[in-house]
Order: sequence, then structure tokens, then C-alpha cells
Amino acid sequence: MPERTTESTAVSAALTFPFASSPAPGEALEVTPGVRWLRMRLPMAGLNHINLWALEDQGGWTLVDTGMQTADTAADWHHVFAGPLSRGPVQRVICTHMHPDHIGMAGWLTRQHDCRLWTTRLEYVTCRMLVADTGREAPSDGVRFYRGAGWDDEALEHYKARFGSFGKAVYTLPDSYRRVIDGEELKIGERLWRAVVGRGHSPEHLCLHCPELEVLISGDQVLPRITSNVSVFPTEPDANPLSEWLESLRPSSGRFPTTSWSCPRTTNPSADCTRASTRSSRGTRSASPACTRSLPNRSGRSMCSARCFAAAWAWRCWAWRPARASHTSIASSGGGSPRAPSMRRAWPGTEDSESAEAAKNARRSGVSRKIP
Repeated sequence: MPERTTESTAVSAALTFPFASSPAPGEALEVTPGVRWLRMRLPMAGLNHINLWALEDQGGWTLVDTGMQTADTAADWHHVFAGPLSRGPVQRVICTHMHPDHIGMAGWLTRQHDCRLWTTRLEYVTCRMLVADTGREAPSDGVRFYRGAGWDDEALEHYKARFGSFGKAVYTLPDSYRRVIDGEELKIGERLWRAVVGRGHSPEHLCLHCPELEVLISGDQVLPRITSNVSVFPTEPDANPLSEWLESLRPSSGRFPTTSWSCPRTTNPSADCTRASTRSSRGTRSASPACTRSLPNRSGRSMCSARCFAAAWAWRCWAWRPARASHTSIASSGGGSPRAPSMRRAWPGTEDSESAEAAKNARRSGVSRKIP
């Protein structure tokens, strides 16, 4: 355990966060020419904000991610459009993936500004599928799945009570969208952004890389301090999202730039995407790819590994958590600041002992009750 703590400290020290402060809700901060950093509120304990991005585009704006459907988020958007983004129309809305904190206000924004939603096919279709579950009772397949993973009656009752709530956090999606495919080049304003699709955290997670600016908008796929949430769900119980996520981050895949800023979901943008991606994946297995400047995506809380794996998977996830990353910068949607080149794998600091204990118990008993 002390070794991991030391490594985590060293990794954090190797990342550069050029911004001393983050924008308040309703404000925008320019992180590099043509890229504005926004932050919206979230009604979640331990994760009370999300980073969003506004890219200059033909006298207006392309928005990347939208926040969750809440009255606070709508108020924050009204303030943004009355202030820092008032000089031009919204040309399009791009969503990195289908989780409500990223796509929740996409329907509202596209209708308000008469523009289109751009995203990958699996993210759009999966979101429509999950929204369709609103109001349904928890399926027996789901109850069997979680019982098999070791959940007790109390946990199963909580699952049943919460099932079907996904759609409550998502404004009605547009009935059509513009599909973005891996490797496609999008012209946004005067610059080209390349679509980089990753998997594991979500079905077809979209990242955007601008070689000219050396910026990667990484959403939840690459995070500076922690590992992306990677989970198996009842709808596909035989899936191996951890393998998909690690493969997406593998340096040899060449999917992520080696010298970029990273703009993630919750932390501040950072430099050195490579270190960030490596840090994210190393504990999970081995080092990951090199990126560029990074704009963070999540809060400082650890959400490593799959929450719903059965015991064997649970143990593997905890044992293989990410190590260090190399250099590049990433922009995520979370609440961090952009960092400078050189990222390493991320070992969650505050929850390591709790996670290790959970993994230990799961290995001993052969069943995992509640994976943090």
C-alpha cells in the first residue's frame, strides 16, 4: 500500500495543471485559442460538477457535452448564453457519450438553438434504449445478475427502487442525430479535430483531438488522477469492458496523441496526455498511450474498476489498477484543470485502503458484496 501511495504522489507531481482556478457556473475560461472551458453543477455527492467545452465555430459555437438535466444546469446555460457565449449562435452539440451528465441537456440545447446532435451511433442508440426503461420495474435478469455478484437483499431492493431512473436525468433526445465515426476529421471553425473512439467506460466513447492546438477533449475515457469507471451490466453479462478499455488506451494503438493537453470531465485541464492515460490504465494492467494537453473530466473521487463484476472480475480489476502515464495533455469533462505533458497511471488516493480491503474480502470469499 505505501508503494502505491508513493507512486500516486509521484504521478500527480509529474502532471502539469496550468490553471490555478476553474470557471464558476455560468462563466467561461479560455484554455487555448478557440477553446473555452465551462463548468456546470451536478446534484451528486462527491461529484458536484462537470467540465464542458465550447469551441469557436463560424462566428458561433460548437458545444462539447451538456451537463445533466436539472434546473441548475438550465440556469447555468442561460447565464453562459447571456454572457461569455452571447456573441454567436450554437452551430452544433457534440456529446462524448451517453451518460446523463454528458448528454442530459443535449435535447434541450439542440431544440433551443435549432441545431443538430453529433455523437457516435452506439452512444445515441444506447441512450435511447436506457431512456425507454423509464418507469419500468427492474427485470428479473438484472436481479439474478446482481444476486450472482453477491449483492444482499438490501442492495437488491435499492437496485429495484432506482431502476428506470436514467431517463429522468436526460431531456428528450432529438429524433435524429449526425453520426461521428472513428478517425473522421471534423472542421470546427478554422481547425480540424479528429474523432478518437474509445471503449470500456461506455460503448463507443468519442474523444476529439486537435493536432494544431495539441488538445484532446477526453470526456471520461482518460482521466488525470483516477481510473475511468468500467462496469459490466446485466444487459450484457458476458462482456469484458475492462479489456476493451485497456486496448483503447494501449500506446501501440496510436489512438491518442503523444504531446497534447487533456481536457477531462471533472478535473482541471492538464498537460501530457500520455501520462494521464498510462496512469489510468497501468493499475489495471499496463501503461497506456501518449496524449497531449488534457482537460479533466471528473472529481477527485475514485471510481476505479467495475462495480458490478462477480468476485473473480472484481479481484482482477482491483489488482490491475492503472499505473503511470507518459506525456500529453487531456481535457476531460470532470472538475480538474488542464495538465501539461507526461501523465501516469492513476491510483485513487483516498479510497485505496477501502478498495484493497474489498478486493481482499472478495478473493477470500469468492463473492463480492459491494464493490466500491
